[in-house]
Amino acid sequence: MIYVVITFLFLSIVLYFLLGGADFGAGIIELFTSEKNKHKTRQTSYHAIGPIWEANHMWLIIAVVIMFVGFPVVYSTMCTYLHIPMLIMLLGITARGTAFAFRSYDAIKGENTQRIYNQVFVYSSFITPLFLGIIAGSTISRQIDLHAGSFLGAYVFSWFNYFSVAVGLFTVALSGYLAAIYLIGEADNDHDARRFIVKAKAMNIIAVAFGGLVFIASEVENIHLAHWIFGNPVSLTAVIAASVSLIASWILINTGKRKIIRIGAGFQVTMILLAVGYMHYPYLLMVKGGQNLSLFVYRAPETTINDLGWGLFIGSFLILPSLFYLYYSFQKKEIV
Repeated sequence: MIYVVITFLFLSIVLYFLLGGADFGAGIIELFTSEKNKHKTRQTSYHAIGPIWEANHMWLIIAVVIMFVGFPVVYSTMCTYLHIPMLIMLLGITARGTAFAFRSYDAIKGENTQRIYNQVFVYSSFITPLFLGIIAGSTISRQIDLHAGSFLGAYVFSWFNYFSVAVGLFTVALSGYLAAIYLIGEADNDHDARRFIVKAKAMNIIAVAFGGLVFIASEVENIHLAHWIFGNPVSLTAVIAASVSLIASWILINTGKRKIIRIGAGFQVTMILLAVGYMHYPYLLMVKGGQNLSLFVYRAPETTINDLGWGLFIGSFLILPSLFYLYYSFQKKEIV
């Protein structure tokens, strides 16, 4: 049953990144859109993410519950040493959701208040995936010092380092790329579709650049990410698959085939997550001094794992059909 729990943990992280990441990316795209096109971009984003933006956080909640119940030692260690970036990320999620709701449904919609809501929305859309990536990078950076003797050593330098920040910037670029890809199919005219195609290509180039920065930072921090990935057959295969998908995306992006390019972008990001995740499996948290927290060693008692696994398995049959129908119904809904 432990494998069922780990599988659900990985899937929830992947789905949160694909759906929640694209959600954040809509704000990133808006942040880097010219003033004359912001209103149209905002309208298109509303149609794409408006009905289901809140449901995306379900995947994050599932991942947190799995960690809290199934792997309490790993969970408590992360929450202790990475509590600052986690707090900033949660504040970003809260601020972004609040701004999105108020700027959409504010009865008064005054010009000054709308400007504030827009600024909070776009900047929190940038900050949230940035710190999500910083947290992800910190889990494998080996910078968490369980024996640190100072506040900075324990709670700041554990995440404030070249590698973690580079992963954060890479996450921002990938989020913007996913959003641009998804928005291409939501555009109601050729002009807007071409704008989002340009945004997708630009974000893709930026993501590749920041991906290179991640490898450089890993060498500076003595993490040697390249050795981990290219020395592992599964990770290497995933990287090759992501590269092939990248080339295919550039060829197909101008065709306007919404489903194909969305599937391609989702596959590309999934392969990146698989390449990074598999290389240090089953260690979810790698700390300074070589002590790694394994999901098999630092897990809850067998009874708890069994109950958690069955709960996830049964719950998926109850919740997922309704969730997929939610996505389907709003995709079919006509714009009024």
